[in-house]
Amino acid sequence: MASPTPPAVASRPAVPLTLQAILALVALVAIAVPLLLVLVTPRVVVPKHPPVIVSNRVVPKAELPPVEPVALQAVDPDDARAINASVPFSTLPNPAARAFKLVGALDSQTRAVDCLAAAVYYEAGDDAVGERAVAQVIVNRMRHPAFPKTICGVVFQGEERTTGCQFTFTCDGAMQRYMPTPAAWARARDIAQKALSGTVYKPVGHATHYHTDWVVPYWSASLEKISEVHTHLFFRWAGWWGTPPAFNRGYAGIEPNIAQMARLSPAHQASADTPLPGALGPDGAPLDPAAIPEGAIPAAMATTGADANNFLVTLDRAMRPDDFAALAVRTCGQRAYCKFMAWADPKQTPSKLPLTSAQVASMSFSYLRDYDQGFAKALWNCAQYRRPSPIQCMRAQPPALLPAPAPTATPTPGAVPDPRVAAPLPGALPGVRRKSETAPAAARPQLNLTLPGARPTPAPSPTPRPSAP
Repeated sequence: MASPTPPAVASRPAVPLTLQAILALVALVAIAVPLLLVLVTPRVVVPKHPPVIVSNRVVPKAELPPVEPVALQAVDPDDARAINASVPFSTLPNPAARAFKLVGALDSQTRAVDCLAAAVYYEAGDDAVGERAVAQVIVNRMRHPAFPKTICGVVFQGEERTTGCQFTFTCDGAMQRYMPTPAAWARARDIAQKALSGTVYKPVGHATHYHTDWVVPYWSASLEKISEVHTHLFFRWAGWWGTPPAFNRGYAGIEPNIAQMARLSPAHQASADTPLPGALGPDGAPLDPAAIPEGAIPAAMATTGADANNFLVTLDRAMRPDDFAALAVRTCGQRAYCKFMAWADPKQTPSKLPLTSAQVASMSFSYLRDYDQGFAKALWNCAQYRRPSPIQCMRAQPPALLPAPAPTATPTPGAVPDPRVAAPLPGALPGVRRKSETAPAAARPQLNLTLPGARPTPAPSPTPRPSAP
């Protein structure tokens, strides 16, 4: 039996050599081009974003939060924006700050306005919205226990150190390199004046820190981000120190002279090289009343009543006169009304009120605060301490009145002597009228006071007088 014939195998068409060459060339190019790019392209190192660390530590109420200097992380501006965007805004309430109204002497108020105007201009540029936000932060700082108690003190805090200033324009030479135009300066002063006269910029709440979105300060990770104004981000301390009750410190009422402000502000030119009383400490830095320890605070005259707001103090002889105002502000604390009176001589210090004219004349220093009347002023006895301006001097007290002179030997004709007056000198008899004097006419009988004398013997009378019944 014949075996079956196997089926014929279908023949495959042959690939032309030309097509094979083209395919091989394409494959070679697909491999060679990426390899060539890897070999010849410069190596680019993609920086790794630093990790965003959100601090979970909340500073307790018993611990004053530290005020850290401005120190920036070394990151690219675009990376900084990405880092800042990754930090969420706080979901807690963001209440507006209380209104603040500036008090004190006119020259001190002018210095405060000009310091604040410089800050808002150099920090926010000629941008009205940004300037209002910066002004509110500075007012918030002035009210917080962690910062100085004056506007100029807050603005120029740390300006003597190139790496420790709180606002970079105060220590990087910006104020010497360029100045605002007259129109820009007028706008900045207007915004500053309003911020110090009760106007509140609500969006930033109780923020005490801010920075632009293209930088990353080291302190930003430990604070709560609460708002954004244009390119500025605003922060507050976490916990109790960022709540309204923490902003409870009073305004010192006396602004320091700032040498850097002399080009912009005539109010800082009069004695720019002379520290304003109560403004500078021994190291030249603004003296913060909060730095005075509890043990150095004098006691009030009483714990309750009106005398709880009055202080009669003997000054420490080692204390500089420039520091008297800081002691007074620290002593008065949060009292809306306070009277601080001090003497350098302990023998002159009274123990109670009211004061005698001699005690007033010997007073060395006084500080009176009445926030309801918008008043707070410190005065020195310039006979004891030289001051740079006469407006810091107490008014000279008139000499004590001499006691009334004793009655003269001859009384005024017609006058009725007072029986309470001491007896006159010998030879003058009160109430005795001389023969040469005429008796004054009187609507009612006058009291005639005479000294007893010898009675003459009566002459006999022909007709006896009837006796009294």
